[in-house]
Amino acid sequence: MYLMDKSRDELAELLTAWGEPLFRAKQVYGWLLRGARPQAMTNLPKALREKLDALPFGGVSVHSKFVSTRDGTVKYLFALEDGNLVEGVLMRYRYGNTLCLSTQVGCKMGCVFCASTLDGCVRDLRHGEMLGFVAAVEADEPAKAGERTVTNIVLMGSGEPLDNYDNVVRFLWRVTGDLGISARNISLSTCGIVPMMRRFASEAPPVTLSVSLHAATDAQRSKLMPINAAYPIREVVTAAHAYAEQTGRRVIFEYALIAGENDSQADAKALANLLAHTLCHVNLIPLNPVAERDLQGTTRAQAQRFAGWLADYRVSATVRREMGTDIAGACGQLRRKVLK
Repeated sequence: MYLMDKSRDELAELLTAWGEPLFRAKQVYGWLLRGARPQAMTNLPKALREKLDALPFGGVSVHSKFVSTRDGTVKYLFALEDGNLVEGVLMRYRYGNTLCLSTQVGCKMGCVFCASTLDGCVRDLRHGEMLGFVAAVEADEPAKAGERTVTNIVLMGSGEPLDNYDNVVRFLWRVTGDLGISARNISLSTCGIVPMMRRFASEAPPVTLSVSLHAATDAQRSKLMPINAAYPIREVVTAAHAYAEQTGRRVIFEYALIAGENDSQADAKALANLLAHTLCHVNLIPLNPVAERDLQGTTRAQAQRFAGWLADYRVSATVRREMGTDIAGACGQLRRKVLK
């Protein structure tokens, strides 16, 4: 197992077997939460640092970063130890900073509006790597003493989180338990793997579940999202409703507005009927342009009209603020550009 993947208990077991006092596990784990490699763990004996350094580490580093001149959004490209690259985005809001993280290198879900899936899924990310992303951003953009740079997390980057279920759940327990980031400040976005959605409600911290819906009918959604063939739209919404009932947390439905595809008043009415009686909010997203896809996002004006129609039908909805469009902010765009 990689060092970054070890829990405090697993470290304690390892160090005890090496004849080290128990408090060393707390020291080492504190360093790992900061992404520090063994030779940087300056309060440890040299001999222990060398033994730890001989183990596979499994960390990440910042390959490159781009800062938006429009809104201060930072797009990161992280380098993994096997040579793979994966993206993350730090978005600044009045209430804090949200880090959008990937859960896989690439994606195999095949959604037609997304750049992440164009080259398929290379591999799952380990929970220690995801923890390393947070540590790398904290080190790159240090906060004031006693504060955090990353106050909120969204698992909404490249990959389908529930397709990497075990790593994602373990990451969530580590980030809530060890980093102290509240589950209420964490969101997970899924395209709707229904069996995993049902497990997630009882096996993970009660984070906000965001469901990528993007359509109100099976015919429409199947054109955009191949996963709909396995888990039709009614099954997805029913599982989301069950999550809200079990956790008491309002579900977010993500709806990417595509010009001429799903942005009419009839679409809004169908969506309202679909979501009736579900504790939810609709996040309307004018589609970010992707060069390899022949789809155009709805205008901001049309997005606001769509939100107004939903309000008329008593559905809570807002139009997401566009961020990072000048730095390839959409999932997968920067990685593909660099790889090319």
